[in-house]
Amino acid sequence: MPKVSSVIVPYTTYLRVYEPLAAFPEPERGHWARYARRPDRPSYQDELRRSLTDLLPTPPVPVPVHESDDAFVIEVGGVVCVCPWRTRLRGWQALAGLDEELPPPVLDAVLPPVVRRQAAQDYERWLVRNPDARPWIRTATWQVPLNWFVLVSDEEREYDRGSDTPGGAPPVLRYRTPMVQARRRVARGLRALREAIDEGPLIDGLVDVGRWLEEFHPRSYVELDYGGLVHALPAGELEADHSAADVAEGIEALRRGDEAAAGAAYGRLVERWRSVRDRRSAN
Repeated sequence: MPKVSSVIVPYTTYLRVYEPLAAFPEPERGHWARYARRPDRPSYQDELRRSLTDLLPTPPVPVPVHESDDAFVIEVGGVVCVCPWRTRLRGWQALAGLDEELPPPVLDAVLPPVVRRQAAQDYERWLVRNPDARPWIRTATWQVPLNWFVLVSDEEREYDRGSDTPGGAPPVLRYRTPMVQARRRVARGLRALREAIDEGPLIDGLVDVGRWLEEFHPRSYVELDYGGLVHALPAGELEADHSAADVAEGIEALRRGDEAAAGAAYGRLVERWRSVRDRRSAN
């Protein structure tokens, strides 16, 4: 099991793909097979903490110099599946969207323009050598994008309150589903949404995540993990959070042409995630 750190780094959520070892060519397959047998594999908090540590030097290091050789590992039905971190690639991709997340003065203070330009140039050169590269992990802060919930079902929800004792296990809220199910739900969701509305951010996001899923082995698993966000929400709210069920109910209502039921489901989602955004503002 991944080790649990007592120091929590909030508030990132994750969408991960775990591919079976057979999906990887040698020698990478051998590396992951050996890695999966390690008893001391790091947790998602360790991964995030390492990336934040790189921002402390002057000048900061926005993207690791070398790619990570770590991964998350699960075993389902006797099959080992791995989700490589690919921290360097994800760092480059995250930099591209920072100007939409932070005001220019704050962004320049955190990551000076010269640092960002150098990182962008490094990424362009790297892409020439690796044109088909894609991450196994997508992240979001202070939210779970609604299109992610389309991929999973409420029956796949796993919630553990964790332990209240110091150093005890943290809360966990996640969903995990076979890739074939996730792809089927994307197709059904898009069909219902497009019949009901012409366009919108939910459709755009679902098209984007659907294209991403097509890049992976069909026997992979998809995991939606609330990650560090569980530490920002009271246990009662986490226990009552059935957002995947609300999304599924809303899409089914649209398919039936029941606009009132679709609106009610959407209203529950908006209210729930507005309270999360309010906590972000308070912090």
